Amino acid sequence: MSRYSAADIEARWQEAWSKAGIFKAERDESKPKYYVLEMFPYPSGRIHMGHVRNYTMGDVIARYKLSNGFNVLHPMGWDAFGMPAENAAMASGGHPGAWTYQNIAVMKDQMRPLGLSIDWSREFATCDPEYYGQQQSMFIDFMEKGLVYRKNAIVNWDPVDMTVLANEQVIDGKGWRSGAEVERRELTQWFFKISDFSEELLDALGGLENWPAKVRLMQENWIGKSRGLQFAFERTDGGEAIEVYTTRPDTLMGASFVGISPDHPLAKELEKDNAEMAAFNIEARKGGTTEEAIETAPKLGYDTGLKVRHPLNPDWELPVWIANFILMDYGTGAIFACPAHDQRDLDFCRKYDLPVIDTFFALDDPKPVENEAFVPPKTDNVKWVDHFAGLDEATGQEAVDATIDFAEKGGWGEGKTQFRLRDWGLSRQRYWGCPIPVVHCADCGVVPEKKENLPVQLPEDVSFDVPGNPLDRHPTWRECECPSCGGAAQRETDTMDTFVDSSWYFARFTAPRAETPTNMDDAKYWMNVDQYIGGIEHAILHLLYSRFFARAMHICGHLPESAKEPFDALFTQGMVTHAIYQSTEMTPVFDDDGVQKTDAEGALMHLSQKRYYYPEDIVFAQQDGKPVAILRAEMEADNVDPENEQHRQDYVHVIGRTEIEIVPSAKMSKSKNNVVDPLNIISNYGADTARWFVLSDSPPERDVEWTASGAEAAHKHLSRVYRIADEAVNSEAPARAGDEALIREMHKAIHDVTMGVESFGFNAAIAKLYGFTNTIQKADAGAEAKRQALKVLAQLMSPMTPHLSEAIWSMLGGGGLIATAPWPKADDSMLVDDTVTLPIQINGKRRAEISVPKDMPKDEVEKIALATDAVQKALDGGSPKKVIVVPGRIVNVVV
Repeated sequence: MSRYSAADIEARWQEAWSKAGIFKAERDESKPKYYVLEMFPYPSGRIHMGHVRNYTMGDVIARYKLSNGFNVLHPMGWDAFGMPAENAAMASGGHPGAWTYQNIAVMKDQMRPLGLSIDWSREFATCDPEYYGQQQSMFIDFMEKGLVYRKNAIVNWDPVDMTVLANEQVIDGKGWRSGAEVERRELTQWFFKISDFSEELLDALGGLENWPAKVRLMQENWIGKSRGLQFAFERTDGGEAIEVYTTRPDTLMGASFVGISPDHPLAKELEKDNAEMAAFNIEARKGGTTEEAIETAPKLGYDTGLKVRHPLNPDWELPVWIANFILMDYGTGAIFACPAHDQRDLDFCRKYDLPVIDTFFALDDPKPVENEAFVPPKTDNVKWVDHFAGLDEATGQEAVDATIDFAEKGGWGEGKTQFRLRDWGLSRQRYWGCPIPVVHCADCGVVPEKKENLPVQLPEDVSFDVPGNPLDRHPTWRECECPSCGGAAQRETDTMDTFVDSSWYFARFTAPRAETPTNMDDAKYWMNVDQYIGGIEHAILHLLYSRFFARAMHICGHLPESAKEPFDALFTQGMVTHAIYQSTEMTPVFDDDGVQKTDAEGALMHLSQKRYYYPEDIVFAQQDGKPVAILRAEMEADNVDPENEQHRQDYVHVIGRTEIEIVPSAKMSKSKNNVVDPLNIISNYGADTARWFVLSDSPPERDVEWTASGAEAAHKHLSRVYRIADEAVNSEAPARAGDEALIREMHKAIHDVTMGVESFGFNAAIAKLYGFTNTIQKADAGAEAKRQALKVLAQLMSPMTPHLSEAIWSMLGGGGLIATAPWPKADDSMLVDDTVTLPIQINGKRRAEISVPKDMPKDEVEKIALATDAVQKALDGGSPKKVIVVPGRIVNVVV
């Protein structure tokens, strides 16, 4: 009898797949296509079990569709530009490209043992000049179609790294890498006109029926359609009126002041003659532009001394303040504040002693606002206070609509629909990104590079020894000829946001070696992505930008109209979690002279720091019924065997051992060292064990906790499946009574597993496979029936455990590769039970059971029941007093 050896099996069958070329995708108009794609990884250097789960899910779908006769495209690439590579170059003195490509090689070597059905011939990295050259070509196309433009804009500026930061890179008002206070700065930036597509992007969400509802809602909220009122406050000094836009015009009678952004044209004009105001504006502009930064930052204001007239009462004058929480990129950069019904406005007014005027009350609690604004949903009925449109009890939405109607009829305001979605600022002041393919000419202005000169490649000889963009300091790269007049010009040194790179890679995979961004014939065949898989963290920006890019590419002739929504189905998988093992270390704090500092009471000062340990650094003991983590290295240093359970128990009480805190079920993170290296798992158990475990333990949309015991249990089960198959190979057991029952269970398994895979219920499918394995092992069936059932079991397992399944298929005489064998089909007639099991009660106690055809007449059921040993024994040669047959339910015998 042979034993299950994952190492031998997996290497053998991966070589067989490679030789057969079964995963290489070629356009074939005679076959239906299926395009499955996982969000491609950033080449950070190592993959972990979270990656394994993501790619295994996609692989299950790809293999399943291949078995169902589809022409499958399942590609892989690398999202390779970005700051981490540049930071690594700064730290090591190397080059971001060398770091990136080295990491790609390492991660690819880690992924290959998983046996993924990837067409590696289509692989590319976004930092390949062949890729970003086509991206530059599209940028020029976008310019020609008016989809990209350049303007001054307020941005998040990191004064240490000297670069623009995306909102997501601003954490608690500080740069994510430098920790410096982020400033709002006005710079000339490039923008994609995504806002032109706001309505279309919003409306199209309704058709994405195979997307998670929560993702569609997140996108809907980000696009943020709202209807409000735009009107102007006249200034009492006769100056230019201040335009405002508000989504709550119903609260106009609660206006306390008019606020303008520090970047508002009026604020900039006023500060020219007011040094104190200019200083305030400079300070106010230092805050970040994210909603979180604005909400959490202290509310700062400056009274300009100007006043405006209320549009409903010219005698009512409101002061004009500059406020740091008002941004220029939404509405008009000016607001009216209604503190009674907006917490931010209320905090500001309480700070600066401005009036708070209630405009409506709760129906059941009509009390004035004190320190908490009253902000009910717009759908709630409230009691209005002298509403100018005559409202008494009404919802907020009814009041908004009435106010807009009132303003339009009065001629002092206009109802307008606006969107929260702003144009996409793509300029980044850094080296490791796609160069923006334009030049600046003193005579011609901003000119796109000629397409025959693409790609505009990054120079290799750059230095990261000082902060800022190395392209600005390069001695020659920036200097060039103007593509229009041939005169001296300078290249744009900003590079593109890395979201650009990932917003069209799905289209490039359809023809990765094309000399244009796409090949239309290939794009028409392969697009759309039938199944897209990735994390919920990309639910907004990546997906929204990709949807915009697909539309822009269609406008420019690079995608068919049918691909304007590029992802037909989306699945957002849960995370793989693992406990964090950490200890707290107290590090002395020294002054500039190397002397340890003391606090006010003279005690030596220490800095508390967390230290994190990898799972393989830890062994466990039990104390009071709870697990205790012990450092393996400490035990070994003390010449104690960490593999000895009693030694570990004794070591728990060693004085001076490092106390390890266990933080359960945390997201795998390299910064916390709670990652599990797939290569270790594959080395110990095999790739199929890793694949089986990450699919089996919980529904795929939920998190799964990685445990060593879970992996070991998965390996034991796969070993058991192999053993059952091996025993069946040479079995000569004749046909038996249980053959039909086993085949019937086989068809039920085919049905249930198929439904599970189709619905992404991988854990449910695996649960059925566990049960079917037990059925095969316990079945009173002949050898041929068992071999037939085992071959089907192998096929049903093959998307999850492809190597083991190939081995079993081969052992049992299956023809060719199981990867290309047709998926088994369930016989519907076998899914219906023709028999029913009836319990037999004798004098009220269950004593036996019988299996009979469902439609058997009652008198025939009675005969069979009376013939059973249990009833015959109870009758002892006599006759029953009564026999009651309830069809399909029970047989009662009274003796």
